[in-house]
Amino acid sequence: MSEAVTREAMEYDVVIVGAGPAGLSAAIRLKQLDPDISVVVLEKGSEVGAHILSGAVLDPSGLNALIPDWKERGAPLDVPVTSDAFYVLGEEGKVRVPNAAMPPLMSNHGNYVVSMGNVCRWMAQQAEDLGVEIFPGMACSELVMDGDRVKGVVAGEFGRNSDGSEGPGYEPGMELHGKYVMLAEGVRGSLSKQVIAHHKLDANSDVQKYGLGMKEIWEIDPDKHQPGKVVHTMGWPLGKNAGGGSFIYHLDNNQVYVGFVVHLNYKNPYVFPFMEFQRFKHHPMVAELLEGGKRVAYGARAITEGGWQSLPKTAFPGGVLLGCSAGMVNVPRIKGNHNAMLSGKAAAESAWEAIQAGREGDVLEGYDTEVRTGAIAKDLKRVRNVKPLWSNYGLTASLTVGGADMWLQNLTGWSPFNFKHGKTDAAATEEASKHQEIVYPKPDGKLSFDRLTNVAFSFTNHEESQPAHLKLKDEDVPVAVNLPKYAGPSARYCPAGVYEFVGEGADAKFQINFQNCVHCKTCDIKDPSQNIVWTTPQGGDGPNYPNM
Repeated sequence: MSEAVTREAMEYDVVIVGAGPAGLSAAIRLKQLDPDISVVVLEKGSEVGAHILSGAVLDPSGLNALIPDWKERGAPLDVPVTSDAFYVLGEEGKVRVPNAAMPPLMSNHGNYVVSMGNVCRWMAQQAEDLGVEIFPGMACSELVMDGDRVKGVVAGEFGRNSDGSEGPGYEPGMELHGKYVMLAEGVRGSLSKQVIAHHKLDANSDVQKYGLGMKEIWEIDPDKHQPGKVVHTMGWPLGKNAGGGSFIYHLDNNQVYVGFVVHLNYKNPYVFPFMEFQRFKHHPMVAELLEGGKRVAYGARAITEGGWQSLPKTAFPGGVLLGCSAGMVNVPRIKGNHNAMLSGKAAAESAWEAIQAGREGDVLEGYDTEVRTGAIAKDLKRVRNVKPLWSNYGLTASLTVGGADMWLQNLTGWSPFNFKHGKTDAAATEEASKHQEIVYPKPDGKLSFDRLTNVAFSFTNHEESQPAHLKLKDEDVPVAVNLPKYAGPSARYCPAGVYEFVGEGADAKFQINFQNCVHCKTCDIKDPSQNIVWTTPQGGDGPNYPNM
């Protein structure tokens, strides 16, 4: 996995890849346990928080366990949830599902509307105050192996030419070795993907499932702003074309988060998730809220949705998978940050115990056991049937049978059901000949926008002289297979307009505009031929989200 390049090496007790809530929680807990333990966190974004995108209504249980006095320390949890509503939408109207009918776990009482980017920036400061070394702008491009053990990672390689050769300013990067390596890369992390495959960590789990989450921040009329108001919807505009739904969260400063999630197991290759999001904003309920306001930011990322059935083994020789690298999102609640924090805390405790006992590079079975028996397991097991019901039987089954199942588990702690997910999201894509093309309304430039205009509001930048970080296993497949068979779905499923087909017939060519990439990983997940591989670009490249 690591090519023959001479690099300097630095030794740490623990190397953590990713400065999200999981990685930072692990770093903080390690230093709480032992101020003298050496910990480094490597972050591919230009700064901590630059690549963080989440809803987010934060369940503070993870933070409570990690830093009980977070309020006194000034954590940016300033907007408590004040109201909570759930609607099923039709094209013009809506039906509210009574809160009393919702299982108690769905309540947002006691939670906070937050910017997870800002929460992570605050957590990074807490970590650095404890002595953690954090290096932003350091993409981890390779694993360093010692037999089957993950010994470390390669970080900070810069200066390759577009053809992959070493440019005049080439820097080979460094190897950072650890007694343990913690992968907290988020959804579909490139190194996590390699480790899962190498050690067959998913051999005993169901297929992983994903959604594509897109989000805009709007500044709205102060008279319409209600800090702490939380709204979720399902139904229109997706209908039978795809599963998914929306969220609208009122934070402070007259801003609202407007988000839309499309489950990536949709069959019709003509589905255009970004345009479904734009169409959603024209629903009367949403249009009235946004009228007179302005969009100030945009971003997108994939979401792990497989839940309990799809959790791989989380420990391997030399390291662990944290948070969304393993897939710890509670889909009905649309929450995973609390579990990410709990996983980081648990991994830190397990690694510290091993280091104290003189063990190095073994499998931290205690961590995997905690994930499967502790608070994370309790959170995920009780909602395990909602997503597979939705995937296989539709929205109505998910709301009725899935809702009843959650109520049963709430009352008894038990359910007789363990539904399976079935196909991967890529395999779920059917041939275009089985479907009709979907005609989407043209964006009006006021409520709805085209992709390239929106991407400008993600503040994305990539050095154009580097090799494209989006790799094709076979360069002929997009035009020879995906275009005639699936109508070129990459031109639609990408929320940043990275992929396009130029020309027609024999003259058709596949173009990758990698500069637009917001690192959502959808292409790596949804490509029906599984021909696209997402890898890390140079450190610091990608989106620069201000307060997502």
